Amino acid sequence: MLPLTAGAQTIAGMVDNIVVNVAWPVAIGAVIIFWLATGILFVSALGSPEKIGLAKKALIASVAGTIVIVLAASAIAIIRNTLGI
Repeated sequence: MLPLTAGAQTIAGMVDNIVVNVAWPVAIGAVIIFWLATGILFVSALGSPEKIGLAKKALIASVAGTIVIVLAASAIAIIRNTLGI
């Protein structure tokens, strides 16, 4: 068996293993990288209006990405509870 499907008896179990073992670490890593990049942009702006504008756009993108990840986690939990998985 593939490591990601080990112990999975159903397709839903296999998908759950893939989401938990692959998608979440990638998503969390991406969120951390985006927040760090946003902080670096703000620190390196040094008062330049153009660079601050870019940093603000990055901040909005980081917040939006974080919200999407949190909503995805909520949706998965709701689907699991509803279907009894």
